[in-house]
Amino acid sequence: MSDKVAIHMEKAGPNFYDDEAVFATYMQHRQRSDTPNETLEKPVLMDLIGLITDKRILDLGCGDAAIGREFLQQGAASYVGVEGSHKMAAIARQTLADTSEQIIQQTIEDWTYPHAAFDLAIARLSLHYVADLVPIFTKVFDALVPSGRFVFSVEHPVITSCDRGWKSGTPRQDWIVDDYFTTGLRVTNWLGGTVQKYHRTVEDYFHLLQEAGFMIADLREAHPQREYFHDVQTYERRKRIPLFLILAAHKPG
Repeated sequence: MSDKVAIHMEKAGPNFYDDEAVFATYMQHRQRSDTPNETLEKPVLMDLIGLITDKRILDLGCGDAAIGREFLQQGAASYVGVEGSHKMAAIARQTLADTSEQIIQQTIEDWTYPHAAFDLAIARLSLHYVADLVPIFTKVFDALVPSGRFVFSVEHPVITSCDRGWKSGTPRQDWIVDDYFTTGLRVTNWLGGTVQKYHRTVEDYFHLLQEAGFMIADLREAHPQREYFHDVQTYERRKRIPLFLILAAHKPG
């Protein structure tokens, strides 16, 4: 009986963030000082993206679209955010309320990607919620102009492989890497809810890009940099294990 209940309560990415309690907890986490998103993932992502002046940008799983606002302030030509969560899409629309940019409330899998419409596509920590990335990478490739760039971040495979050793509600002190080459669905407790994620190896992401036609430009693991941290203890702790994998690729010119 308990197994049936657990299966019933598992949620895919967009539905997970539409849960009232999960969404509230997530928003609280994002307001904390020295969050991994701001100290580790975003600096690397921005470095790999480079100049965005006059770029037409697609953001897959855009969340609150705060980065879209930054892009527009830095001279981007346009920004389209695709977001499967109703609650996240609503926040994203508020973020860009004084612009003419688009927030599309639809899943990454179901959206109809326009042909050769973007110079840059990004996906921040959204692709590990997608069961099959083959059609997604193919659609992104088609949606980019020649020489268009694709930069995305995912939870690092050493994190997604196994969540044993983590006591919910306390800072994680032990990380167990297990079943690494057994890829596929993982169900984990996070932010007070139960969510479905998909584990892939570093090699998987690399070959998925190649098979879609992309040329891979860079691979990073978000090595902590002291200047992005207020708290030295948090900085030292983040040096223990990689939290994110970030890849940059481009469509041939």
